[in-house]
Amino acid sequence: MQPKVLILHADGTNRDLEAARAFELAGAMPEIVHLNQLRAHEKQWTDYQILVIPGGFSYADTLGAGKLLALDLQVYFADETREFITSGKPVIGICNGFQALVKSGLLPDLTPLPLPPLSSPEQSSGEERREGMPKAEVRGEAQATLTFNARGHFECRWVTLAPQSQTCVWTRGLDEPIECPVAHGEGNFVLRDEAMLDTLRAHDQVALIYAHPNGLPARGEYPFNPNGSVADIAGVCNPQGNVLGLMPHPEDHVVAYQHPRWTRFARGEHGRMGLKLFESGVRYAAQM
Repeated sequence: MQPKVLILHADGTNRDLEAARAFELAGAMPEIVHLNQLRAHEKQWTDYQILVIPGGFSYADTLGAGKLLALDLQVYFADETREFITSGKPVIGICNGFQALVKSGLLPDLTPLPLPPLSSPEQSSGEERREGMPKAEVRGEAQATLTFNARGHFECRWVTLAPQSQTCVWTRGLDEPIECPVAHGEGNFVLRDEAMLDTLRAHDQVALIYAHPNGLPARGEYPFNPNGSVADIAGVCNPQGNVLGLMPHPEDHVVAYQHPRWTRFARGEHGRMGLKLFESGVRYAAQM
């Protein structure tokens, strides 16, 4: 089955076309849908197998980056969002989308639930993967936020990401770093209290970290960790692994020539593209 992808568009969203292209290359059928089309029931959430909340400046970041979009997810579309997540369908929020997921309380959702079973990327049956997996729950309690970058200014640069989580369906099986840009002023991931970091790690919810070009953790060193995020966290997932949020833009490195050094690649070399992250999510959705 070729999954259909619902890419949400709010006023101020500006990275939806890049996300659509990434999912096309990954083998899915993306559709950009304005929130008003969903409000008017012109489009139905249930027609899609993947949900994408792309980057940009939704609602001009009024009241804070991603805050009003978070209220849409938390209040107006609460039932639809809850159903999408609890069904186990893959969800990804990028940059402003990550901010909305965090500020709505949908991520990181630190709850003492059993971990989903690990499975190899070669496992072919989505049903087999989901057997024994606890049903996702949606609580809506904010336990973290994305605040101003530690250096106090907008960061636009390429970074290296090291995949960490085998629970997350988007990063499961990824065995090499990803290189892609960041472009944000409020990407500093902080938790409500320090103990929550241990919970994140225990539940394998740290999906991606900022790293040195050799793939080793940035350990807070600038500019490899561009915003000061705790424990170099670039992306987190929910305990069940179907919801991923990240600040960097993997959709901006899905073909080799998007890399600033692509002309120096050896013949046949493609760099550490973000495309594989989208392929992982599409592969999982196709097996549901």
